[in-house]
Amino acid sequence: MGANQRLRQRTVWLLIIILVVGFGAVITRLAFLQLVQGEELQQKAVDQQLSDTTVRAKRGTIYDRNGKVLAQSASVWQVVMSPASFKEDVQREYVASELAEILGLEYEDVLEKTKQDTYYSVVKRKIESAERDKVLELMNKVEDKYELSSVIALLDDYKRYYPYNSLASSVIGFTGSEDQGLSGVEYQYNEYLTGTPGRLITATNANGSIMPFDYSQNVEAIDGNSVVLTIDETIQSIIEKHMQQGIKDYDVYNRGVAIAMDVNNGEILGMATIGGYNLNDPFTISKEDQKKINAIDREYLLEKGYMTEEDNLTGKEVDELIGTAKSEAESMALSQMWRNKAISDTYYPGSVFKMVTLSMALEENEVNKKTKFGCSGYYQLYDKKIGCHNTAGHGTQNYTQALCNSCNPAFIQIGDLIGVDRFWQYYQAFGFSEKTGIDLPGESDDLFFTEDGSMGPVDLAVASFGQNFSITPIQMITAASAIANGGDVVQPHVVKQILGTDGSVVKNISTDTKRQVISKAVSDEMCRVLEVNAIEGTGKNGYVAGYRIAGKTGTSEKLTDSNGDFVQDYIASYCGFAPADNPEVAVLVFFDTPLSGNYYGSAVAAPVFASIMGEILPYLELEAQYTEKEAANIDTTAGTYTGLSVSEATKIVNSDGFDVTIKGEGTTVVAQVPAAGSKIPQGGTVVLYTDEDSVTQKVTVPNLVGFSLYDVNYLASYYGINVSLTGTVNSSDSTSISQDIAEGTSVSPGTVVTVAFSTSGVND
Repeated sequence: MGANQRLRQRTVWLLIIILVVGFGAVITRLAFLQLVQGEELQQKAVDQQLSDTTVRAKRGTIYDRNGKVLAQSASVWQVVMSPASFKEDVQREYVASELAEILGLEYEDVLEKTKQDTYYSVVKRKIESAERDKVLELMNKVEDKYELSSVIALLDDYKRYYPYNSLASSVIGFTGSEDQGLSGVEYQYNEYLTGTPGRLITATNANGSIMPFDYSQNVEAIDGNSVVLTIDETIQSIIEKHMQQGIKDYDVYNRGVAIAMDVNNGEILGMATIGGYNLNDPFTISKEDQKKINAIDREYLLEKGYMTEEDNLTGKEVDELIGTAKSEAESMALSQMWRNKAISDTYYPGSVFKMVTLSMALEENEVNKKTKFGCSGYYQLYDKKIGCHNTAGHGTQNYTQALCNSCNPAFIQIGDLIGVDRFWQYYQAFGFSEKTGIDLPGESDDLFFTEDGSMGPVDLAVASFGQNFSITPIQMITAASAIANGGDVVQPHVVKQILGTDGSVVKNISTDTKRQVISKAVSDEMCRVLEVNAIEGTGKNGYVAGYRIAGKTGTSEKLTDSNGDFVQDYIASYCGFAPADNPEVAVLVFFDTPLSGNYYGSAVAAPVFASIMGEILPYLELEAQYTEKEAANIDTTAGTYTGLSVSEATKIVNSDGFDVTIKGEGTTVVAQVPAAGSKIPQGGTVVLYTDEDSVTQKVTVPNLVGFSLYDVNYLASYYGINVSLTGTVNSSDSTSISQDIAEGTSVSPGTVVTVAFSTSGVND
């Protein structure tokens, strides 16, 4: 074999080896791509060829316990455009001009969108029906004028609405721009409310631009579940109405809180932090706060330590610091506005806590009806002299008298009988050492003397009457409910049920009993003692005629930082429940820093408690049983007298127990005040109008505050109005403390003005 032949053979083998190795590598690579990476590469190809846009699900509705809508998502629309479908600039200019005018956008911004190389561009989100109708008209015009059928499209979207604006704002909360819950129930139950988003899948061309809408597929979204609250809209409205009046009457600086709770199952019937916000506009702070922010200047920077005179800052640097200070103040104002004070703020409970201390002592058999406690106006503990609000002293008392007198020295003695260890054990058992676990975000912990509960003698002394440790309002009303319901600490909650999109029950929120902290016998005795207090003790300004109220006042001291100086302020509170013999509902009223000159819980919180309970109890259809004296002041209901002749109407009004005043020269009643169905005092006056001219007549509401019952009735009669009386009316030293229609207001003759009374000289 010659050299050339051997060379050819080697070349052939080399080629064979190259071919085998080369094709083997290709086949191996193809097998790897097909078998190992096939699914991944296929998905990448699909991703390159398709655009996947999320379609929002409709957020679930929030209802009150009776099915009233408190939050809902209504249909709105997105306006989208297909810029690549335009053929000429004149088309782009026309559409941009029309859309800008309809949607309230800048023409140049919309025109820029028309020049994008895509078949899908969002012009505006969340437009309302009126704008939608105009966009539909424009779509028809564009099709007729330019034969462009798919250049503009409307996609479904949703917007959150709150029908009652600010009602229960701190409980309900609000959503963000992406429809996510940001606070309250909206945040806590976001997982249930959100639903499952849908998808708009659209084909893309070789350049990656979205193809026309004809090449799209819509995967429907699944709506969110709905939430049924334990909140009762009527009770919530009652609470907020009277709390707002209290804030005004007592010039309360740092807002107020009220909670209504079913004592037996922990359902929150109403919860209000007064000074809330409009749920439909949650990022706009109050005019008062905005005025303070706008006033931030160089002097403010010096006062708050942003700068010193020695810094020698330029004007620009000062302006930048002012901007920073304003931004921080704005954030703080929003945070305070959104804050649910009922669960997020702690406070000294004050004398309200005495109901807990006495429950401890009774349960441990450390006191009985024969046990006596002395009070000389103060209690000497080592070198500390702890005073009583009655500086003359209460003398010798049993435990019922001690609670009705709200006597601090007596409760120091009761606390001493309990002792530090047992006091701490009961403090934990009542639930004060842990969060209640209420289904709302932002609940705070208590602030006790030390983490392990250890206290010195002075600590125990002041703790026995509710000072120098902090709890939340929700912890206090939960403990009060345990005292009322037979001794069970129940789980407070604001959500009752989760409903599916078809209305079926997805989940019931169970009522949990955590533990029994006191016996039924001790609970019954505490109900008796607290009822006595509401009738004749420091709690009597919280009494409601016809109902068996049990309650306790509280006036707690606090130190606040005022521009670097610590000053003493007060919190006025009242916590009670009814009916005392079979408790159903508890209410806690709490005013932080009243500045009107009177800060006692008995004078500030108790009358508001009485006004709230005075409406809640009849609403819950709890039967009232009036004394003969109370029956004389009961309001009754005005009938329908319009359309009757004057003589016939007069007879019926008189038979209903009312006096009559006729206005006008007509022979037929065309209007009446108070309106049919209104509550009016027995022996009150119904004004009947007989012609149109008489209907326009007005009278001016006088000042009705600071008078006796006799004087208020006289003034009402003189000025031609009716008065409805609430609070402690039948006591000889009762004085009017508020009126629900302001002095100087012009009203129709016969208008009913509600006047609240309280007994003077009752402190706690």
